[in-house]
Amino acid sequence: MTFRSDVTEAGERLVATLAALGRCAIAFSGGVDSAVVAAAAVRADRQRGRPGESVAVTAVSPAVPRSQLEIASRVAAELGIDHELISSDELARSDYAANGVRRCFFCKQSLYLAIGQVIARRGEMAIVSGTNADDLGDYRPGIEAGQQAGVTTPLADLGIGKSLVRQLANHWAVSVAELPAAPCLASRIAYGVPVTAQRLRQIELAEAWLSQRGFSPLRVRLHDGELARIEVDRKELGRLVAEPLGGELRRHFAELGFRAVTVDLDGFRSGSLNQLVEIRSREPRR
Repeated sequence: MTFRSDVTEAGERLVATLAALGRCAIAFSGGVDSAVVAAAAVRADRQRGRPGESVAVTAVSPAVPRSQLEIASRVAAELGIDHELISSDELARSDYAANGVRRCFFCKQSLYLAIGQVIARRGEMAIVSGTNADDLGDYRPGIEAGQQAGVTTPLADLGIGKSLVRQLANHWAVSVAELPAAPCLASRIAYGVPVTAQRLRQIELAEAWLSQRGFSPLRVRLHDGELARIEVDRKELGRLVAEPLGGELRRHFAELGFRAVTVDLDGFRSGSLNQLVEIRSREPRR
């Protein structure tokens, strides 16, 4: 646990970094990372005597759950930052829809191009993301897209990881301080299985159904053959498969278009599909 004085100091350094950038266009999902960056940008604008100059920009896409868009709009209003919704249109790209291991690169590339259009209308601004220091240790080709687009990553640059981000959010009374991570719906589709609007909607509805029944955290992964692989907290595995819920689950998922349903006995874990990338990279070439 970080001492309060350290949290205060980290917040001051973050605000100072954003104040030095000037006007910012923040890639804003409404999650805790981008919310903390947006909260710092609001403070930085005031510090510069230019309140309201920065903007939070949220992508509208089949890969973003509608519930997440609602959260983003609410949080932006709470923070008092201008908020724009834009279409990133990544599904129109064949390199994204093919769903190779660099899918996230093409997604972020589309996002930053769309944010660039916002900047073209508003005037010069720095593009800022919520990438934190812990993200640098995972397989995230989207970070490379940000580097190519000149995106600034103040949390990562200052060595601020997820734990400190959440402490900062609590310190600044950001309402999503404890919100679980919510990667885009495309991240649930196994690499090599094409991303389609229909599959994204299947996953969104499946996860919403489980969430309504009290499961959190959770993921519904989609594999080849329209196989659903469900991840929930290991302590909840028994409740998930017990009747009558287990039968209701099988029927509902079949109605959504899944041909088979399996439950991951290892339980929920973020980035589990990336483990397949790591396994493949270690396999000997034939």
